[in-house]
Amino acid sequence: MKKTAVVLPMVSLRTTPNSVMETQERIVDILKKNSLSVTDSRKKILRYFLESDGALAHADIEHQSGTEFDRVTIYRTLQTFVDKGIIHTIPTADNAVRYALCKDDCYAGHHHDDHVHFMCDQCGTTYCLDHITVPGISLPAGFKAQQTDLVVSGICSKCNN
Repeated sequence: MKKTAVVLPMVSLRTTPNSVMETQERIVDILKKNSLSVTDSRKKILRYFLESDGALAHADIEHQSGTEFDRVTIYRTLQTFVDKGIIHTIPTADNAVRYALCKDDCYAGHHHDDHVHFMCDQCGTTYCLDHITVPGISLPAGFKAQQTDLVVSGICSKCNN
């Protein structure tokens, strides 16, 4: 069973020629806003996220790009995007990592994607539930949380019907 991830809600940007131009402009804008060089690899990998209906794993990007980029370029680009607050990581039960676009209020070193992730045990899909926030956790004195991940597993609405 192939595991997939979905970010809800996500607007498909593949519909019209105008949206293709808007996507290209948005890609350049995101890269420049984050003080990144506009390279072919960054543009293409960011386009994958913008056109995807869900989160992506390194292997998904590698598969989509074919031989266009090597594994190291993909890894470094993903890490740069995480560091800049463009994408966030989603932990999985098999210790793999998936990546999804951040909301607009994320920036370098400060992710504000404190939402719940839901993993379907039946179809393997991972959903970002942006409308459900991770509850605050009171830590003992001297502890400081850097990131909180809450992953709920069960049966998604598609499989439940």
